[in-house]
Amino acid sequence: MPPKANPSKLNPLQLRTLTLLQAIAQVPGASNPTPEGDTAISQFPHAHGDHFHIGDASVSARDATGLENENVWNALGRKGLVKAEWPNKIALTPAGMAYDTGIADEILHRGGHH
Repeated sequence: MPPKANPSKLNPLQLRTLTLLQAIAQVPGASNPTPEGDTAISQFPHAHGDHFHIGDASVSARDATGLENENVWNALGRKGLVKAEWPNKIALTPAGMAYDTGIADEILHRGGHH
């Protein structure tokens, strides 16, 4: 089922990456507000085999390949959803934080395995 929103016409990898960045930004201690009003990601999750954890959610490693992809960071930056300095810094803009990707429930698996 296609996402309900996606006004910036993000491709599937960009959508998954933005969804994960939004989730990471919600984890206590994993992000910090910037003076410009953005949300800087300060801690990325580490994979455990084929998955990793973001807060109380488990995420398949295959859904996270964009977190380490310079082209994805650049594309999200061009669309005004992040401010990125590959590979050192990435921050979600207010537009990036508010963007409805429509796929969080598909890739953020809650309950069961922790």
